[in-house]
Amino acid sequence: MYHIILFAPLLAAIIAGFGWRVISEKGAQFLTTGSVILAAFLSWIAFITADSGLQIITIARWIDSGSMVADWAIRVDMLTNVMLVVITTVSALVHLYSFGYMDNDPQWRKGEVYKPRFFAYLSFFTFAMLMLVTADNLVQMFFGWEGVGVASYLLIGFYWRKPTAGAAAMKAFIVNRVGDFGFALGIFALFLLTDSVDFTTIFGEVGHLAATTINFLGMELPALEVVGFLLFIGAMGKSAQLLLHTWLPDAMEGPTPVSALIHAATMVTAGVFLVCRMSPIFEEAIYASAFITTIGAITAFFAATVGLVQNDIKRVIAYSTCSQLGYMFVAAGVGFYQAAMFHLFTHAAFKAMLFLGAGSVIHAMHHEQDMRNYGGLRHKIPKTFWAMMLGTLAITGVGIPFSYDLIGLPIGFAGFVSKDAIIEGAFAGHAYFAFTALVVAALFTSFYSWRLMFLTFYGKPRGDQHTHDHAHESPWVMTVPLGVLAIGAVFAGMLYYNSFVGHDAEEFFGDAIGGPAVVELHAEAGDAVDDGHGEVVADGHAGDEHADDSVLHSYHYVPSWVKLAPFIAMLAGLGIAYQLYIRSPQTPARLGAALPGLYRFLLNKWYFDEIYDVLFVRSSKWLGRFLWRKGDGAVIDGGINGLAMGIIPFLTRIAGRAQSGYVFHYAFAMIAGLVAIITWFAIRGAS
Repeated sequence: MYHIILFAPLLAAIIAGFGWRVISEKGAQFLTTGSVILAAFLSWIAFITADSGLQIITIARWIDSGSMVADWAIRVDMLTNVMLVVITTVSALVHLYSFGYMDNDPQWRKGEVYKPRFFAYLSFFTFAMLMLVTADNLVQMFFGWEGVGVASYLLIGFYWRKPTAGAAAMKAFIVNRVGDFGFALGIFALFLLTDSVDFTTIFGEVGHLAATTINFLGMELPALEVVGFLLFIGAMGKSAQLLLHTWLPDAMEGPTPVSALIHAATMVTAGVFLVCRMSPIFEEAIYASAFITTIGAITAFFAATVGLVQNDIKRVIAYSTCSQLGYMFVAAGVGFYQAAMFHLFTHAAFKAMLFLGAGSVIHAMHHEQDMRNYGGLRHKIPKTFWAMMLGTLAITGVGIPFSYDLIGLPIGFAGFVSKDAIIEGAFAGHAYFAFTALVVAALFTSFYSWRLMFLTFYGKPRGDQHTHDHAHESPWVMTVPLGVLAIGAVFAGMLYYNSFVGHDAEEFFGDAIGGPAVVELHAEAGDAVDDGHGEVVADGHAGDEHADDSVLHSYHYVPSWVKLAPFIAMLAGLGIAYQLYIRSPQTPARLGAALPGLYRFLLNKWYFDEIYDVLFVRSSKWLGRFLWRKGDGAVIDGGINGLAMGIIPFLTRIAGRAQSGYVFHYAFAMIAGLVAIITWFAIRGAS
């Protein structure tokens, strides 16, 4: 079954990409879509029926060179099964959605065949991502990691006639190479320390490596800290964390289905998956984990601030993705890997739906993406409106606080359940800076999400009236995926809370994730006791029925105000957005005029692109021009030209004089040469 899940998208991509003339353009679309739907169906069967044990399915011996041995194998545990469900489900819905979205794509001349290529790229990306998450060793994971990078380059730059699309594809590829260099160094370091790239072998050596040092940049440093830091550099690039985040918003130049597939649900979560997969290492690397927590918190805050003022509907959602990834890394940084995977799982549903919903709006508005030219669309495209409304309720965290403590089941949309668990986990893990940053980011998330809804669907129509008059609902192949994802946005959090972070987590994950097997978060019910390892556990009179369970269980008691904080932040963001964009639509313009510096600072994304342009782009161009003029022009061309115009003609004239044309000159030269040879042999024989 896992062989089919992994290789069906690859086979379909090859046939669709190279054989579409045989199976027809439509045949290529149906083949790729059908193969991914099959993979999604089998992934759900595996997810529902799988136990928490580890299964390794060896496909072939891949690398066997000295001590470097790497099989091409499928590592199956619950971490793998969760990712398989996320990747194949979103990919299948994106394939189906693309039937309608790409049907009348204005970027291409009528009659030009491009759809087989697009669908082949989608399926190839799906295979590369599946290769990444099923890897049983770091080399195989790196292969999938780079395959995803290639596929994203092809998909972001799919509109190759648009210069901005080509530039965005190059930017994504180059920025990710920076992160990938760190990842590669981490792999080299682990091979140096363990003489293996196999996960099972590496995890078995963690206890020994905890007391080992490694020479890095001339310093003797704790080995696992160095490895953890290097691995996270790779995760920073792929998951668009602060400093290596600049490629993600520009990647919106690709078709909207690409945004949903790559930059909302799958590729950008690869970094989170990497940290969770390598959790046994990060459990021992406390400083690297603290770095992850800090970067995640700052990223969540930074991206949320930028999302406040963006006007392109896809860029707002892109920065939202960047912010939500920060939440996941905070959870992983404090050791709450279960919550990181839980938010990855729920986020895939509501974020993919928001992106596809934005694509439906763009489709209805004849590919207009500026929200300032929308307004009053809820009656024109009601299905899209309700889908995006559910997605907004999910991402902003609408739910009933304390419902889990009262009835044993969290009542709320998916984002409420998983995001609030991370915020509470950050507080329980004593990451108070991260907790504060995440609560503020929750307020900003609520504001810009409702701002998007109010500007798009409420108020009077703005912009071109003709475009508004002809706005229409998308075809069923686009609205059906929205409906399926809407179900996940509503129910995924409630259905899977106990499995991911509740009392069933130990059985659910097994040994797939390091750290405490179960982490439950309850409202404060009495006194709490520190277990001596930084974990807060229930004491004997806290009134919890699990107080005497195994030490593998960790029961965190957080104050009631901690559980209430993100809910209040959500309401505040909603209230401010309603005041500014429904009751007083003139106020935002006045605020922007009153605070021009702050507005430009946020609109220009904290000037990261401009800073990088000065530090790296312009300096690289200057170095290139210098090497071209002084190196290539002056030294290489100058040297060759000097030889051609000076030394070579001189030697040619001397050689020409030797060619007199007289036979006795040549005979004399031969006799002189013969005498020289005989003399040399005579001298050598005498010595």
